[in-house]
Amino acid sequence: MPATRVLPSEESADLLRLVRDLVARELAPRAAEAEETATFPREVFRTLGRAGLLGLPYAEELGGGGQPYEVYLQVLEEIGSVWASVGVGTSVHALSCFGLVTRGTPEQQQAWLPDMLGGELLGAYCLSEPHAGSDPAAMRTTARRDGDDYVITGAKAWTTHGGEADFYKVMARTSEERNGISCFLVPADSPGLEADPAERKMGLTGSTTATMRFDGVRVSAERRLGAEGEGLRIALAGLDAGRLGIAAVATGLAQGALDAATAYAQQRETFGRRIIDHQGLGFLLADMEAAVQSARATMLHAARLKDRGLPYGREASVAKLVATDNAMKVTTDAVQVLGGYGYTRDFPVERYLREAKVMQIFEGTNQIQRLVIARSLDQGGAGTITVDPALGEGP
Repeated sequence: MPATRVLPSEESADLLRLVRDLVARELAPRAAEAEETATFPREVFRTLGRAGLLGLPYAEELGGGGQPYEVYLQVLEEIGSVWASVGVGTSVHALSCFGLVTRGTPEQQQAWLPDMLGGELLGAYCLSEPHAGSDPAAMRTTARRDGDDYVITGAKAWTTHGGEADFYKVMARTSEERNGISCFLVPADSPGLEADPAERKMGLTGSTTATMRFDGVRVSAERRLGAEGEGLRIALAGLDAGRLGIAAVATGLAQGALDAATAYAQQRETFGRRIIDHQGLGFLLADMEAAVQSARATMLHAARLKDRGLPYGREASVAKLVATDNAMKVTTDAVQVLGGYGYTRDFPVERYLREAKVMQIFEGTNQIQRLVIARSLDQGGAGTITVDPALGEGP
């Protein structure tokens, strides 16, 4: 059963109804097979782009949908409730467009944004490295200036859409200073750019993840976003919004698991009664509903702060932490509701459980989220903290 929504306008409500219809018609019939066969759903992203869903949080004058972040996250939740790989991919694509939207010149935006926001060009985000997952400032990938070009050398790990994307938003070191990092948009067909074999993952198998190798990749200086040395700021500025994207997908995943468990509990009978009528199972489902609603509330609270132009970094970390921890619990409990059937691949909750685990890891592990929250409390007490305005806003 779809969750009850409180949306800021009738236009937003119409949009969400359109998304639900599209998700049921285009995504739901394909998800299980694509995940079973580890098939990357490239055409699905084109469909979402042509429906205007890949550029929703960006301004209309840039080719986006001009929607509040509160609405965009609920769209991500709807997608995630049916197909988490596509929900994560949509969030990653929005993050890969962020640097161009916030730091690109009008000429750069005009050249690339229409196809990026329209879904014809699918993006990937290259920040993490094998030795520098939670410490991006320790990266070793370099971009050496050579005339009108930069020459990029190094490797980027855990790249969502690695080997499938049309462009890569790459952070690379342009000086020896710890924060001497710059941001580049690298075309996928650049000579010297290759993807390692895709990671063999526990879940999200329809979302290709690979290490990208940069072997002397030449990139025109025209593809640098912002000034030299601004790359880390561009990267960090987008992370809060990226965390909200993952919180939304995790909330959708948990909602999908709750819906599947509730439907099963309404149909399955033991001792002459539906199992939802047994208090032990009914209370478990009630706790699952409370967890989903709590996750949604923290996510939307952070989004509303963002939409009002207020600091929301701490709240984004809280939302990511709560939503992904709750998704892990809800999917585990969904398997329990189905009993032995829940442990088989004949029912979707087994896949939901495998997919939930990584939500606690990427976009900053939940241990990192706790560190961010603790530091913000130390800096700003119980109230909203002040953040460096140079970090800007996320996508």
